[in-house]
Amino acid sequence: MSKSYFKSFIRIFLLTCATINLSGCIYWIRAYKTYVQMSNFDDHFYTVTSDKFTLHFKDPILFSDDFVSLANLYPTENNLSSEGRTWKYFFRKVDLNNQLFKPEINFYSEMNFNKENKITDWSFSSLFLKIAPPQFLEASLRSIGGASIDTEKKQLRANSELLEKIKTDLPQKDDVLMHLGTPLEIIDDGDLEIYSYRFLLDTPHIDKGYENNAINEIKISFDKKTHKLSKMSGNFAGLKVSIDYRNFK
Repeated sequence: MSKSYFKSFIRIFLLTCATINLSGCIYWIRAYKTYVQMSNFDDHFYTVTSDKFTLHFKDPILFSDDFVSLANLYPTENNLSSEGRTWKYFFRKVDLNNQLFKPEINFYSEMNFNKENKITDWSFSSLFLKIAPPQFLEASLRSIGGASIDTEKKQLRANSELLEKIKTDLPQKDDVLMHLGTPLEIIDDGDLEIYSYRFLLDTPHIDKGYENNAINEIKISFDKKTHKLSKMSGNFAGLKVSIDYRNFK
C-alpha cells in the first residue's frame, strides 16, 4: 500500500468515526473497503441481466448484519438457501396515507449471502429496472469508483465523466407510467416534469426512530420535449440513490 493511499484511508477512517458512534465504525470500514473495490470494478464485480439485474461480488466483504446496522431495517423475507441465506426487501406502492394501491404494484431487492454471512449477490427486480435501466444502473455502480466522499453527510458523489457514454435509448414516459401507474403528484420543473411516487417497505420490524426509512419517496423526471426518462431519485431501505441519466449519454 502506498503512503498516499494509506494516508487517505486513515483520513477517511478518522473522519467517518468522528461522525458516528465508535461501536458503528467497523460497519463503515467494511463499507469503505467495498467502495475501494469499486475502483477496480471488473476485478471484484460482474453483472448479469435477465428478468432482473444482479450485481455479483467476487470478493465479498459486507456481512448481512452490516445492512441492518447501516439501514436499521430488516428484510421482508429471510430464508435459508443451499449457499447460505437469501433476503428479500419488498416495496409496495402506497398513497399519501400509506395505504396500498389496488391492484398491487411492487418491486423487490434480493440479497444472497454465503455460509460466512457475506453478501455474494444483490439483485433488483424487473419493475425497478423500469426506472433504473440495467445499462445505466451498471454505469452508476461503476462511477462509484471515481466518487468523492462527503464524510459529514455520509454520501458518495459519483464521477460519470470517467465512463464511456451509453448508446442505448432511455425509456419513454408512457412505458414507465404503464408499469408504475398514477403518480401522487406531478411537478413542473422547467424543461422537466417530475412524477412522484411512494413505496412502503414490507418489513417485520423497524427499529424505533427509523420508521421513515421504510417510506420510499421516488421522484422520476422526464424531458418535456422528448418524453424520455431523465433523472431518478429515491430512498430505498435507508439508502439514498440519485441518477441523472443525461450524464451517461
